[in-house]
Amino acid sequence: MPQNINQPSNQIRLTNVSLVRLKKGKKRFEIACYKNKVLEYRSGVETDLDNVLQIPNVFLSVSKGQTAPSEDLKKAFGGKTPVNDIIMEILKKGEMQVGEKERHAQLERVHNEVIDIVAGKLVDPRSKRVYTTGMIDKALDQLSSQGGAGQKTEDGKGSGTATPTNGESSKEKGKEMPTWTGVVTTKSAKSQALDAMKALIAWQPIPVTRARMRLRVTCPTSILKQAAKGQTKKETEEDDADGAGEKTTGTVKDRILSYVEQVETQDTMGSEWEVVGFVEPGAFKVLGEFIGGETKGRGRVEVLDMAVTHEGD
Repeated sequence: MPQNINQPSNQIRLTNVSLVRLKKGKKRFEIACYKNKVLEYRSGVETDLDNVLQIPNVFLSVSKGQTAPSEDLKKAFGGKTPVNDIIMEILKKGEMQVGEKERHAQLERVHNEVIDIVAGKLVDPRSKRVYTTGMIDKALDQLSSQGGAGQKTEDGKGSGTATPTNGESSKEKGKEMPTWTGVVTTKSAKSQALDAMKALIAWQPIPVTRARMRLRVTCPTSILKQAAKGQTKKETEEDDADGAGEKTTGTVKDRILSYVEQVETQDTMGSEWEVVGFVEPGAFKVLGEFIGGETKGRGRVEVLDMAVTHEGD
């Protein structure tokens, strides 16, 4: 006969978890999440709670498998607050507990993602060539080791000669210069990459400028004011940065212009509208697909100048 094993009804054993803790009133509450999913949920990448939580319960101690009594939850969060709302509050406002190995792996993962993003968006203004990730990493390390700021080099004086930078470096004069102190795990890689690029452009530990391609986009005027499908590139980046969940749309013209970082000329000739300007290389393919889909082949995207020449081309 099998022997019966008695254990408390509110005790659940979980392993290999990331904990999120929130102190409310005089009690500390915990939820058990899958590793790496908490940051994805907070940044908006993951929206399904089932993919974040190991179990939809609130605990007093996950390590002991002790779930929180309903009376404790009522006192801390209010008697009419659903458990799901309590879990979401803990998930959004709580402090994430991770082990040393997981913390190091997480930091390294975000660090590599930041370096990859920066390396794909900056070029040497003289040769118009991209830097390797190793060179970008070394330049950022130089900034962080000097308290967030490096020293401008003689080479850095010519940083505006390749493609237009909208006066990025010169605008920093007269106001506080952007700094870089290293990667953290509490912010998204995309927002940290933007901070890193601002610091590199401002301080020029190596000569850098934003990578851009000069394009001509033509589109029939008859569809310019039609509603575009989805949201614009800039709106997507802004939503990712502030964690907003709402998506906005605009006209086809708005969508096209959202990809153009600097407009050189705009003109209407008969039944066609034309814009010439600078875009990031990464936006070229997406812009081309959008133009092809919205105009059913009647619009065009032409490369007038390649601002970036990859090694081996």
